[in-house]
Amino acid sequence: MVTASFLRYIVAGKLQRDYILPVTGKPTLDVPGGSLIHAAIGLRFWEDNIGLIARVGENYPHDWLNQFAELGFDKRGIRIIPREIDLRFFAAYPDQESRSYKNPVAHFSRLGLPFPKNLLGYNEPGNQLDSRTQPGDLTIRLNDFPLDYLDATAAHIAPMDYLSQSLLPSLLRQGHITTLTLDPSPGYMNPTYWDDIPAILRGVNVFHCSEEKLTKLFLGRSSDLWEMAEALASYGCELIVIKRGSRGQCLYNHASKLRLRIPAFPAKVVDPTGVGDVFCGGFLAGFRQTYDPLEAVLRGNITASLAIEGCGPFYSLDALPALGMMRLEFLRDRVVKA
Repeated sequence: MVTASFLRYIVAGKLQRDYILPVTGKPTLDVPGGSLIHAAIGLRFWEDNIGLIARVGENYPHDWLNQFAELGFDKRGIRIIPREIDLRFFAAYPDQESRSYKNPVAHFSRLGLPFPKNLLGYNEPGNQLDSRTQPGDLTIRLNDFPLDYLDATAAHIAPMDYLSQSLLPSLLRQGHITTLTLDPSPGYMNPTYWDDIPAILRGVNVFHCSEEKLTKLFLGRSSDLWEMAEALASYGCELIVIKRGSRGQCLYNHASKLRLRIPAFPAKVVDPTGVGDVFCGGFLAGFRQTYDPLEAVLRGNITASLAIEGCGPFYSLDALPALGMMRLEFLRDRVVKA
């Protein structure tokens, strides 16, 4: 168990109970998932002394929380709500380029697999927008985590609801946080939230965003990725990282106006679940180790490549650090200026 005085990193996000039909291999049914644990694992590959912030219901498996502690995470920031909350999440990957979050019965039938009883009554995720005013069960509150968490010096806010992501940057900045990265929720990356984005970015050093979410936000305004990055950076954010899945990442440095394209490491795709979050965790570790944005992207990229080759959130932790460094050197020579 990490002691409070040694916390260096904070990761905030969502926890889920994942039911995954990967590209290849056996299904992973009812395993730890969510943006929080995937980002934390990406960071944990390179660093330790990490505190976790999230909310779960009383029906969330307590042995999973104990497992997080055994892996070296400080779990005091995970608030258990005294009622049941449905945190189930389903995803199927028919092939490397396809994904589906809906109709789990059809996907299990397609593979000739029995439908898991624990997934009965599952409500498929919709495309509802986050609320600007009404907190939900999982919305972070001011007193959800110990005050000594603010002694950490770096933090990542993984995708979660709008109210949580609008609260946390200013709250964390009241402590010793000097490096703050954020990956937005799809629930507010929408043109109707255009005027709210500057407030989210205030105080954030690095804004991570998938190309898909970015394109939705800029619908009707721009279709040029670099133009989008420059517009977001103008709100005071130092670095914009655009995650493009199998096409790698784009990095925009606001101070130097540098534009870089980093290809994805050619990994064997088994389970893409959470690799975008893993990338962000690896990025934060790399940035704090080197303070070089490109080196940070490379570490995030490589960490994601290790995670995508297996199933379950903890798969990449079994990889040898030397393997990560070898992949890092391979990728470094393939970066191009845009």
